[in-house]
Amino acid sequence: MPWTSLTHPPDTLAILCLALVIEAAAGYPDRLYRALGHPVTWIGRLIAALEARLNRGSEARRRVGGVAALLALILLCALAAFMATMLAAAFGRGISLLVLAILAASLPAQRSLHDHVARVARGLRTEGLAGGRTAVSMIVGRNPDALDEAAVCRAAIESLSENFSDGVVAPAFWLGLGGLPGGVLYKAINTADSMIGHRTPRHEAFGWVSARLDDLVNLPASRLTALLLIAAAAIHRDASASGAWRAVRRDAGLHRSPNAGWPEAAMAGALDLRLAGPRIYGDTRVEDAWMGDGRAEAQPSDIERALTLYRTSCLLLATMAGLLAAAAFLADRL
Repeated sequence: MPWTSLTHPPDTLAILCLALVIEAAAGYPDRLYRALGHPVTWIGRLIAALEARLNRGSEARRRVGGVAALLALILLCALAAFMATMLAAAFGRGISLLVLAILAASLPAQRSLHDHVARVARGLRTEGLAGGRTAVSMIVGRNPDALDEAAVCRAAIESLSENFSDGVVAPAFWLGLGGLPGGVLYKAINTADSMIGHRTPRHEAFGWVSARLDDLVNLPASRLTALLLIAAAAIHRDASASGAWRAVRRDAGLHRSPNAGWPEAAMAGALDLRLAGPRIYGDTRVEDAWMGDGRAEAQPSDIERALTLYRTSCLLLATMAGLLAAAAFLADRL
C-alpha cells in the first residue's frame, strides 16, 4: 500500500484511537525503557547535542543558533517518522495500522500521568505531608518545602490539568491530524520547550523560538482539553460542567500562559476549587491569577476527583477519535 495513505484522516484517526487504547492499557513498559529508552529521551539527547554546539557567543548569535537547532531537530525527527511510516506501509493495511499505532502509543502519556498524580494522593494518605511533598516534587518544579497539604493537592491537580493538555491531548491532536509524523514533530517541539524554552540567562535567547512555537502548537489542544473536562464534568454528579464553563470564560485568559489557563480553569470550576495563583519556584515567587473561585483548601479527595474527571476525559478523547475515524472512513468510500 502507498505510505501516503497512512497520513490521511481515515488512517491517522484509526492510528490515534488504537494508540490511545494501547497506551492506556499498557503504558510504556519499564523493560522496554531500560532496554531502548523512550522517544522523548532520544529527542532530548539530540536537543542537548545541538545546544552544546550552537548555544554560544553573543545574544544575537545564540538566537540564530536556537532557530537553527529547532530547524535541525524538526527535520531529523520528521525524517525518522516518515521513514517509519514508509517501512510500515510495506505490510498490509491492517498490520501497518497496528505497527504505527504501537509506535504512536509512546507519544501520549495517559497512564504515566495518572500514576504520578495518584501517588501524590496516596503519599498524603499514607505518609502525611512529607509523603505528599516527595511525590509532588516528581511532577512540578516548585519548591516542595514551601507547600502545605492544600498547596500540594493544588499542585498535583494543576499538573494533571496542564499535562493532560500538552502530554495527552496535544500529541493526540497532532497524531490525528498528521499521523505518526505529526505526533513526533509535536513531541519534538514540546520537548525542546521543556529543555531550553526557559527565561534563564542560559536559555532565554537560545530557546525563545522553541518556547513561542510550543505555545502555538498547543493552542488547539488546550481549548479541546477544556471542552473534554467540561464534558466529563457533565457526566459526574460531584462535578459541575456549568462551573467549569464559567471558570474557563472568566479566568483562562488571565493565566500568564496562553494555554495552561484553559485546562486549569476547567478543572478548578468543575471541582469548585481555586487553582494556580501565587506560587514559589525555587526561591522565586511567581504571581499568577487564580483559576476558579471555589475552595483553595484542596484535599487528597480532590486529587482523586480530578483523576476521575481525567479518566473520563481520556475515554471521551478515544471515543471521539474512534467516531471521527469511522466517519472519515465512510466519507472516503463515498
